[in-house]
Amino acid sequence: MKILIYEHISGGGYASQPISRSVLAEGFGILRTIVSDLKAAEHEITVLLDDSLSKLNPPLNADYIVPIFYSEEAKKLLVNIAKINDAILVIAPETGQTLQSIVDLVKKTGKISLNCESKTIQKVIDKTVLYQILEKKGISTPRTLVFNVTEDLMQIKREIKSKLSYPLVFKPVDGVSCNGLSMVQEEDQIAQAIKKIKIESCNRLFIVQKFIHGETASVSLICAKSKALPLSLNQQIVKIGSPEDISSYEGGAVPFDHPFKEEAFALAAKTAACFSGLKGYVGVDLVLGKNKLFVMDVNPRLTTSYVGLSRIANFNVAQVGVNAILKDELPTKTETNGFVCFSKLETPLPTISDFQRAAQISEVVSPPFPLNDNQKACGLIAGQGTSMEDAGLRLEEAKKRLLNIITRGK
Repeated sequence: MKILIYEHISGGGYASQPISRSVLAEGFGILRTIVSDLKAAEHEITVLLDDSLSKLNPPLNADYIVPIFYSEEAKKLLVNIAKINDAILVIAPETGQTLQSIVDLVKKTGKISLNCESKTIQKVIDKTVLYQILEKKGISTPRTLVFNVTEDLMQIKREIKSKLSYPLVFKPVDGVSCNGLSMVQEEDQIAQAIKKIKIESCNRLFIVQKFIHGETASVSLICAKSKALPLSLNQQIVKIGSPEDISSYEGGAVPFDHPFKEEAFALAAKTAACFSGLKGYVGVDLVLGKNKLFVMDVNPRLTTSYVGLSRIANFNVAQVGVNAILKDELPTKTETNGFVCFSKLETPLPTISDFQRAAQISEVVSPPFPLNDNQKACGLIAGQGTSMEDAGLRLEEAKKRLLNIITRGK
């Protein structure tokens, strides 16, 4: 097929505007990986790409790259270029209904959508709706309270005190990754946690949850019309900061060897079955507690763990997703070979020549872009090995090589 891919962060959603270097590393890394996989499946690929990135000639094996100069152009060109393509894949954050609105736009083009259905996206991105549905199905989620940032602070404190115990987690109802996320240890931190949400999210609603002790993980699934197939259990490395600090997604590892793996697979599949409009690649975020598993989020899109899974899968993950959507077909064998550790790495701002050299390192999934509006840059690195320890060592070696390239002569 002829497939048009739009990844919102690198694809022009912030064209002519500052781009978060950390989020860009994830977005471009996912874009580069999915392009490579779909090309390997012999599809013709067109991508939209922010002009500030395209002029650097980044490592992207697409047949056609369309530069976007202004953010307003992205959706217009998506509609126009859709006319000469068969299918469209959108990779975008759910915050502010960004993913849903672009999927709605794709539907109007009449072309094949390689995304989950818009109504289902709406259900799973609103955590209050998500938890209500899962609770009815008997699926464990953290005890959750919902508030509005405009509510009286004393009333919020009173309700929390009467229903929850510390430590607590504060986050927007439609938060993606660690946007607006805070760990609150005591009542005096609540005001600052709400202030953080106001700054980092446009949504007035936020949730407060009892913090669940355990391993943060996710399950990657392929969803067809009537079934879901778990592919891998993935470790997530997440830093939950205080209201005064930054919370961040640092990276992860695939596969995650954990005694609750089969239980996690079953729970993720049961969760996906609650939503008939989930299609293709989907991620379910979990906390693997000491004696119990909790569902935290459903991601109706490609996630960063896909970057790791793609490298060790003995099958084409992207094509499996396409087959699930077009043919309602799931594979009979989904074996993996080896382990991958992946991590973001903050670096000094590289020169263009350093950027090009860094892009040639096989472990560099997303090279650190030399964007002038940032003082620093960020790359996404993946180390692959026969064991988790081996993969971790290769990751650290690749980080050193990358830093040596950028810092040489500075």
